[in-house]
Amino acid sequence: MSTDKKIALISGANKGIGLETARQLGKLGMTVVLGARDLAKGQAATDELKKEGIDARAVKLDVVNPEDVKAVAKTIEKEFGRLDILVNNAGVSFEGVGGNSTLSVSEENLRTTFDTNFFAVVSVTRALLPLLKKSEAGRIVNVSSILGSLSLHATEGSPIYEAKVFAYDASKAALNAFTIHLAHELKGTKIKVNSAHPGWVKTDMGTDAAPMELVDGAKTEVDLATLGADGPNGGFFHMGETISW
Repeated sequence: MSTDKKIALISGANKGIGLETARQLGKLGMTVVLGARDLAKGQAATDELKKEGIDARAVKLDVVNPEDVKAVAKTIEKEFGRLDILVNNAGVSFEGVGGNSTLSVSEENLRTTFDTNFFAVVSVTRALLPLLKKSEAGRIVNVSSILGSLSLHATEGSPIYEAKVFAYDASKAALNAFTIHLAHELKGTKIKVNSAHPGWVKTDMGTDAAPMELVDGAKTEVDLATLGADGPNGGFFHMGETISW
Protein backbone atom coordinates (compact mmCIF):
# COMPACT_ATOMS: atom_id res chain seq x y z
CA MET A 1 0.00 0.00 0.00
CA SER A 2 1.53 3.31 -1.06
CA THR A 3 0.91 6.52 0.85
CA ASP A 4 1.83 10.18 0.52
CA LYS A 5 2.39 10.43 4.28
CA LYS A 6 5.92 10.05 5.54
CA ILE A 7 6.61 6.72 7.23
CA ALA A 8 8.74 6.69 10.39
CA LEU A 9 9.97 3.65 12.32
CA ILE A 10 11.10 4.20 15.91
CA SER A 11 12.71 1.36 17.85
CA GLY A 12 12.09 1.06 21.59
CA ALA A 13 8.98 3.18 21.10
CA ASN A 14 6.51 1.79 23.62
CA LYS A 15 7.65 4.22 26.34
CA GLY A 16 9.95 7.09 27.22
CA ILE A 17 11.79 9.11 24.60
CA GLY A 18 10.87 6.66 21.85
CA LEU A 19 7.15 7.04 22.48
CA GLU A 20 7.39 10.81 22.75
CA THR A 21 9.37 10.93 19.50
CA ALA A 22 6.63 8.88 17.82
CA ARG A 23 4.00 11.23 19.26
CA GLN A 24 5.71 14.36 17.97
CA LEU A 25 6.35 12.90 14.52
CA GLY A 26 2.78 11.65 14.40
CA LYS A 27 1.46 15.11 15.20
CA LEU A 28 3.36 16.34 12.15
CA GLY A 29 1.10 14.14 10.06
CA MET A 30 3.36 11.12 9.65
CA THR A 31 2.52 7.45 9.97
CA VAL A 32 4.57 6.21 12.92
CA VAL A 33 5.54 2.57 13.33
CA LEU A 34 6.35 1.76 16.94
CA GLY A 35 8.90 -1.01 17.40
CA ALA A 36 8.69 -2.79 20.76
CA ARG A 37 10.17 -5.97 22.20
CA ASP A 38 6.80 -6.72 23.79
CA LEU A 39 4.12 -6.40 21.13
CA ALA A 40 1.34 -6.02 23.71
CA LYS A 41 3.12 -2.99 25.21
CA GLY A 42 3.70 -1.62 21.73
CA GLN A 43 0.03 -2.01 20.91
CA ALA A 44 -0.96 -0.26 24.14
CA ALA A 45 1.30 2.67 23.22
CA THR A 46 -0.16 2.70 19.72
CA ASP A 47 -3.69 2.81 21.12
CA GLU A 48 -2.66 5.77 23.26
CA LEU A 49 -1.41 7.66 20.20
CA LYS A 50 -4.49 6.82 18.15
CA LYS A 51 -6.65 8.50 20.79
CA GLU A 52 -4.68 11.66 20.01
CA GLY A 53 -5.52 11.34 16.32
CA ILE A 54 -2.14 9.93 15.31
CA ASP A 55 -1.76 7.29 12.59
CA ALA A 56 0.25 4.72 14.53
CA ARG A 57 1.09 1.04 14.09
CA ALA A 58 2.89 -1.40 16.38
CA VAL A 59 5.40 -4.06 15.32
CA LYS A 60 7.33 -6.59 17.37
CA LEU A 61 10.93 -5.48 17.23
CA ASP A 62 13.49 -6.87 19.61
CA VAL A 63 16.48 -5.22 17.96
CA VAL A 64 18.85 -8.02 18.96
CA ASN A 65 16.61 -10.65 17.35
CA PRO A 66 17.55 -11.08 13.66
CA GLU A 67 14.18 -12.65 12.85
CA ASP A 68 12.32 -9.64 14.24
CA VAL A 69 14.49 -7.29 12.20
CA LYS A 70 13.87 -9.22 8.99
CA ALA A 71 10.14 -9.41 9.69
CA VAL A 72 9.83 -5.67 10.30
CA ALA A 73 11.65 -4.88 7.06
CA LYS A 74 9.28 -7.19 5.16
CA THR A 75 6.22 -5.70 6.87
CA ILE A 76 7.19 -2.12 6.02
CA GLU A 77 8.01 -3.06 2.45
CA LYS A 78 4.68 -4.82 2.03
CA GLU A 79 2.53 -2.13 3.66
CA PHE A 80 4.28 1.04 2.54
CA GLY A 81 6.91 0.21 -0.07
CA ARG A 82 9.44 2.56 1.50
CA LEU A 83 10.67 4.07 4.76
CA ASP A 84 11.30 7.80 5.19
CA ILE A 85 12.65 7.99 8.74
CA LEU A 86 14.47 5.50 10.97
CA VAL A 87 15.02 6.48 14.59
CA ASN A 88 17.36 4.01 16.28
CA ASN A 89 16.16 4.74 19.80
CA ALA A 90 16.31 1.38 21.62
CA GLY A 91 19.09 1.30 24.19
CA VAL A 92 20.15 -0.23 27.50
CA SER A 93 22.37 0.53 30.47
CA PHE A 94 23.17 -1.72 33.40
CA GLU A 95 25.73 0.32 35.32
CA GLY A 96 23.85 3.04 37.17
CA VAL A 97 24.94 6.66 37.15
CA GLY A 98 28.24 8.29 38.09
CA GLY A 99 31.62 6.93 39.10
CA ASN A 100 33.93 4.84 36.94
CA SER A 101 32.89 1.28 36.10
CA THR A 102 35.74 0.45 33.71
CA LEU A 103 37.15 -2.32 35.88
CA SER A 104 33.97 -3.33 37.67
CA VAL A 105 31.48 -3.81 34.81
CA SER A 106 31.07 -7.49 33.99
CA GLU A 107 32.03 -8.82 30.59
CA GLU A 108 28.46 -10.08 30.22
CA ASN A 109 27.03 -6.59 30.75
CA LEU A 110 29.64 -5.11 28.43
CA ARG A 111 28.68 -7.49 25.63
CA THR A 112 24.94 -7.14 26.25
CA THR A 113 25.19 -3.36 26.18
CA PHE A 114 27.08 -3.40 22.89
CA ASP A 115 24.65 -5.93 21.41
CA THR A 116 21.73 -3.50 21.85
CA ASN A 117 23.36 -0.09 21.64
CA PHE A 118 25.72 -0.76 18.75
CA PHE A 119 25.52 -4.07 16.89
CA ALA A 120 21.72 -4.05 16.75
CA VAL A 121 21.69 -0.51 15.36
CA VAL A 122 24.00 -1.59 12.55
CA SER A 123 21.82 -4.62 11.80
CA VAL A 124 18.52 -2.72 11.88
CA THR A 125 19.89 0.08 9.72
CA ARG A 126 21.32 -2.30 7.14
CA ALA A 127 18.01 -4.17 6.95
CA LEU A 128 15.99 -0.97 6.44
CA LEU A 129 18.43 0.87 4.18
CA PRO A 130 16.98 -0.48 0.91
CA LEU A 131 13.61 0.99 1.93
CA LEU A 132 15.17 4.29 3.04
CA LYS A 133 16.80 4.57 -0.38
CA LYS A 134 13.30 4.57 -1.90
CA SER A 135 12.41 7.69 0.07
CA GLU A 136 12.62 11.13 -1.46
CA ALA A 137 14.55 12.27 1.62
CA GLY A 138 15.56 9.44 3.96
CA ARG A 139 16.60 10.36 7.48
CA ILE A 140 18.43 8.16 10.00
CA VAL A 141 18.67 9.32 13.61
CA ASN A 142 20.93 7.38 15.95
CA VAL A 143 19.98 8.17 19.54
CA SER A 144 23.33 8.53 21.25
CA SER A 145 24.39 10.38 24.39
CA ILE A 146 26.80 13.08 25.42
CA LEU A 147 28.40 10.24 27.39
CA GLY A 148 29.63 8.93 24.05
CA SER A 149 31.82 12.00 23.51
CA LEU A 150 35.47 10.98 23.76
CA SER A 151 36.57 14.63 23.65
CA LEU A 152 34.50 15.57 26.70
CA HIS A 153 35.50 12.43 28.60
CA ALA A 154 39.15 13.35 28.04
CA THR A 155 38.71 16.98 29.09
CA GLU A 156 39.12 17.58 32.80
CA GLY A 157 36.36 19.85 34.08
CA SER A 158 33.87 18.90 31.34
CA PRO A 159 30.28 18.10 32.41
CA ILE A 160 30.88 14.36 32.00
CA TYR A 161 34.52 14.06 33.10
CA GLU A 162 33.69 12.25 36.35
CA ALA A 163 30.84 10.14 34.91
CA LYS A 164 32.47 7.11 33.29
CA VAL A 165 29.94 4.28 32.99
CA PHE A 166 32.21 2.32 30.71
CA ALA A 167 29.95 -0.11 28.81
CA TYR A 168 27.29 2.49 28.04
CA ASP A 169 29.77 5.24 27.18
CA ALA A 170 31.86 3.00 24.92
CA SER A 171 28.78 1.65 23.13
CA LYS A 172 27.58 5.18 22.36
CA ALA A 173 31.05 6.19 21.16
CA ALA A 174 30.94 3.21 18.79
CA LEU A 175 27.46 4.26 17.69
CA ASN A 176 28.80 7.73 16.91
CA ALA A 177 31.54 6.14 14.79
CA PHE A 178 28.83 4.29 12.86
CA THR A 179 27.04 7.60 12.27
CA ILE A 180 30.19 9.18 10.83
CA HIS A 181 31.06 6.19 8.66
CA LEU A 182 27.52 5.64 7.34
CA ALA A 183 27.02 9.34 6.58
CA HIS A 184 30.23 9.29 4.56
CA GLU A 185 29.18 6.18 2.64
CA LEU A 186 25.80 7.71 1.84
CA LYS A 187 27.25 11.10 0.93
CA GLY A 188 25.79 12.24 -2.36
CA THR A 189 22.48 10.46 -1.74
CA LYS A 190 19.28 11.99 -0.35
CA ILE A 191 19.77 10.18 2.98
CA LYS A 192 21.10 12.05 6.00
CA VAL A 193 22.52 10.31 9.08
CA ASN A 194 23.08 12.06 12.42
CA SER A 195 23.55 11.27 16.11
CA ALA A 196 21.28 12.85 18.71
CA HIS A 197 21.91 13.53 22.38
CA PRO A 198 18.40 13.85 23.88
CA GLY A 199 19.68 15.30 27.15
CA TRP A 200 19.25 13.98 30.67
CA VAL A 201 15.56 13.17 30.57
CA LYS A 202 13.05 11.86 33.11
CA THR A 203 12.75 8.23 31.93
CA ASP A 204 13.27 4.80 33.48
CA MET A 205 16.94 5.11 32.55
CA GLY A 206 17.30 8.81 33.32
CA THR A 207 15.35 8.58 36.63
CA ASP A 208 13.26 11.30 38.22
CA ALA A 209 16.46 13.17 39.11
CA ALA A 210 16.83 14.23 35.46
CA PRO A 211 16.13 17.92 34.77
CA MET A 212 14.44 17.50 31.37
CA GLU A 213 10.88 16.47 30.59
CA LEU A 214 10.01 13.96 27.88
CA VAL A 215 8.53 16.57 25.57
CA ASP A 216 11.92 18.30 25.41
CA GLY A 217 13.91 15.05 25.34
CA ALA A 218 12.38 14.12 21.99
CA LYS A 219 12.97 17.48 20.28
CA THR A 220 16.48 16.76 19.01
CA GLU A 221 15.42 13.45 17.46
CA VAL A 222 12.41 15.07 15.80
CA ASP A 223 14.51 17.95 14.46
CA LEU A 224 17.04 15.55 12.92
CA ALA A 225 14.27 13.33 11.54
CA THR A 226 12.72 16.27 9.70
CA LEU A 227 15.84 17.98 8.31
CA GLY A 228 15.54 19.78 5.04
CA ALA A 229 17.78 19.14 2.04
CA ASP A 230 20.28 21.72 3.36
CA GLY A 231 20.51 20.09 6.79
CA PRO A 232 23.64 18.55 8.29
CA ASN A 233 24.88 15.03 7.62
CA GLY A 234 27.21 13.04 9.86
CA GLY A 235 26.92 15.28 12.91
CA PHE A 236 26.28 14.99 16.66
CA PHE A 237 23.67 17.38 18.06
CA HIS A 238 21.61 18.44 21.06
CA MET A 239 18.86 21.04 20.64
CA GLY A 240 20.47 22.39 17.48
CA GLU A 241 23.93 22.70 19.04
CA THR A 242 26.88 20.60 17.88
CA ILE A 243 28.50 18.24 20.41
CA SER A 244 32.19 17.37 20.02
CA TRP A 245 32.92 13.76 19.18
